[in-house]
Amino acid sequence: MNLLLLTHYYPPEGGAAQHRWSTLVGHLVSEGDTVRVVTPAPHYPLGHLLPGHEHLRSGTTHEGPHGETVHRVAFRPYDSSVRSRMLDEATVARDAVRTVRRGFDGWRPDVVVATVPSLPMAWAGARAARMFGVPFVLDLRDAWPDLIFFAQEWDLPTSRVRSRARAAVRVALNGVGSALTRQQRRADAVVATTESFAEVLRSRSVGSVHVVRNAAHEVPGYAQHVVHRESGPLHVLYAGTIGRAHGLGTAVRAAALARERGVDVRLRFLGAGADLGHLRRLAEELRAPVEFLDPVPRRLMGPHYAWADTALVSLRPWEALELAVPSKLYELMGLGLHVSAVVSGEAGQIVEQTGAGTLTAPGDVDQLARAWASLHADRSLLDVSDRARDWAREHADATRLGEAYRTLLQSMRARV
Repeated sequence: MNLLLLTHYYPPEGGAAQHRWSTLVGHLVSEGDTVRVVTPAPHYPLGHLLPGHEHLRSGTTHEGPHGETVHRVAFRPYDSSVRSRMLDEATVARDAVRTVRRGFDGWRPDVVVATVPSLPMAWAGARAARMFGVPFVLDLRDAWPDLIFFAQEWDLPTSRVRSRARAAVRVALNGVGSALTRQQRRADAVVATTESFAEVLRSRSVGSVHVVRNAAHEVPGYAQHVVHRESGPLHVLYAGTIGRAHGLGTAVRAAALARERGVDVRLRFLGAGADLGHLRRLAEELRAPVEFLDPVPRRLMGPHYAWADTALVSLRPWEALELAVPSKLYELMGLGLHVSAVVSGEAGQIVEQTGAGTLTAPGDVDQLARAWASLHADRSLLDVSDRARDWAREHADATRLGEAYRTLLQSMRARV
């Protein structure tokens, strides 16, 4: 099978989206499939070409880590604003279409896949599939277009947009959301990562919807977490993208509140993202017991997980995020590390049903501070049920998920 993948995010960049597709591509290539990837030069999360990767600049073609062929396309440098990120995504999508139009020296795909969160990539993938006359699979990592309607909050708290301008933005976002829903209906198949969002898509007359969850990826050299029994500070780790949708200000405020109440909590952020600057300022203002470290490769995550008593998984209290399950949750469940889950919806149900950790409501600072106080006082609460690891093995095993995705792609190929 020949697969053409269009994605805004791909290794050597780090991140959940990059790791998801690197793993899936690795599985496909190992099964004898040929994969070509159209993606921008690596520029996430800095917004410019990553240092040391000048050989992967726009216009280059190279072999990827699994034997896939990677075509690098143009991007637009961006800053922390939503507008600049959207312009970057549009630039990448346009150049992806130009690259596909130029052709691949006679090579033709059997299936085209485009993956969102980059919304313009859905348009680019549909165009590419039409050029080749092959099936189109739209891969949705999050609840799009539902998340679009919260976009006006993405630049808060610094945004001071007037109400008339907000109304104009709302009209534009409604148009984008409607266009993406039409694209979902036209795709030959749509892949969602949660059962709850798949049901929403089906209710909107999206015909062929399949669920392929994110995987509980292994951490090299770190097989299973060991609970710390000694007294001392409660170590809370957040490792991952520090984005607007994560609502991590709740954790900073909870850590400061817990400290005020005499609870010795240490919160460590390990990552980068659009909300990092705001969190740094908030932590300094509150004198919160928080430290910020740069992201590290997965192979170096072991010591950080060993340091942690509990790991934070957090989302904002947005209705659309009730349809999401952060990929980090599966990883933590697979390791047996206690989760401080600040989530609701399907993610909250998984935590409750499997005993993976402590569940608190998104945005509730007092509830999270009290939960950490309980964990600090009684370390036995950090023990995680075996159900959590069993669930991760059954529902989020990387090999099983790779085979499920390959089976779907083969069924699309058979339609031609």
